[in-house]
Amino acid sequence: MKHSPLFALALALAPGVASAAPSADARREIAQLIGSLDGSQCQFQRNGSWYGPADARSHLQRKYDYLLKKNMVDTAEQFVERAASQSSMSGKAYRIRCPGQPEQTSAAWFGARLQALRQRTP
Repeated sequence: MKHSPLFALALALAPGVASAAPSADARREIAQLIGSLDGSQCQFQRNGSWYGPADARSHLQRKYDYLLKKNMVDTAEQFVERAASQSSMSGKAYRIRCPGQPEQTSAAWFGARLQALRQRTP
């Protein structure tokens, strides 16, 4: 029997599906990504409202903690995709605006931060 791609996605995201915990490196990268908002002077938009770095950091930490409990995040890429890119409630993409830079999606912003972290860390 052939299953649809949606079935495969639902199975992959289903609660109770065995998943490895994030490695120490992944946990470090995710902590650094969340922490990258500190002192950034960037504003974070979710569901049409703009928030400062402290509120954004707190929100993303809560989402990450939830995903950890559900075994739904193993890598920094999964953190960006599942917690830092869009609202779980509305499905709307998060956006970030920083002084002197064009506004962009948070997925692009965090993706660039992750790439920069990996270039600095052997």
